Amino acid sequence: MSTLLDRPNVSLAEQPDGLVVSGDLSMNAAADVAAAGVSWLRTTRSTSVQFDFSGVDVASSAALSVMFEWLRASQARQLPVSAIVLSPPLQRLATLAELEPLIAQHSPVQ
Repeated sequence: MSTLLDRPNVSLAEQPDGLVVSGDLSMNAAADVAAAGVSWLRTTRSTSVQFDFSGVDVASSAALSVMFEWLRASQARQLPVSAIVLSPPLQRLATLAELEPLIAQHSPVQ
């Protein structure tokens, strides 16, 4: 795993098949995390990608905004998203916001 962005409270890393976010993805860090992920998505040679938010500690609409930005960037490149993995706090927020159907189409089979 290679680090793309490292801040005091949040980090973004690349795996061979996608992006991994961990820590507190707050509004203060969201723009930088989104931009670093979009940059990676524009240059990756992967044929499909995964977004792993399982290490995000706190539910935040900023984290969901980052996810949507990456989905748009993937769509623009016609790069399939094979999985979106959310931490329990983010999953609860996604349920509350009625985003489950969108995320479910990219969720791995449990």
